Amino acid sequence: MTSDTLSGKKAKSPRNGGDQLLEVDDRLFLQSVARALYVLEAFGRDARPMSLSEIAASARITKSAAQRAAQTLLSLGYLERSSDGGLLPGRRLLDRAFDYLRSNPLIERATPILIELRKNSGERVDFSLFDDLSILYAIRLQSKRETFFATLAGRRIPTFCSSGGRSMLAHLDDAAIDDILRRSERKALTPKTITDLDKIWDKVREARREGYAYAVEESLLGEVVLSAAVLDDRRQPVAAVHIAGSLSEWTVDDFRKRFAPLAIEAARALSY
Repeated sequence: MTSDTLSGKKAKSPRNGGDQLLEVDDRLFLQSVARALYVLEAFGRDARPMSLSEIAASARITKSAAQRAAQTLLSLGYLERSSDGGLLPGRRLLDRAFDYLRSNPLIERATPILIELRKNSGERVDFSLFDDLSILYAIRLQSKRETFFATLAGRRIPTFCSSGGRSMLAHLDDAAIDDILRRSERKALTPKTITDLDKIWDKVREARREGYAYAVEESLLGEVVLSAAVLDDRRQPVAAVHIAGSLSEWTVDDFRKRFAPLAIEAARALSY
């Protein structure tokens, strides 16, 4: 085994959200590749120009390893220098995001359905992918009022406190739900985020009964969001359709009555 592979233990990734790692044959795990990705992932925790020392500390690698990885990424365009000399994610990363989005058949199928849903609802419409402890927004069709970073494609939020996450949890068995909730950090994103385990279970059971989940100001203050799960051919959740509105324009009950049927219909159209 070369020094470029891990010996005997599975690597610990500092990936944002703490999602469960896949089991990998350690003989095939390239440590140098992992270090480069850890450098990129450091920016997921701090959206500003960073020094090599800051990157090394965030990525949990040595400064010399961070320097080698950063220089390689800089030369390839995956990192760029800011005006003050710090490092930032590079534009080349958008190319890889484009590659993923256009190669995912579910996202391709979802796009026209979400465009029609956005037209019919007049509200922001999102499409998220299930990724264990978090959900990942792949499509976000904006409305008239937005909070910039919170409504960008590529944002992750915890499964336990999102309407999309709970709508997908509702289609898992109790043991799988319990496993995800107990591995989740359950940190509040806003003062309204539900973090109590029993109360989260109540929301998941409600989603099972109603066929959709909703969240009020749990990830963004002033916002109500409801979601319905997209299921695969084994009836397992893979994604969710979201509709988000403002509490300055809607009561929670009126929002649910108006948009829950639309979200459920769109999710059913995408299930396969």
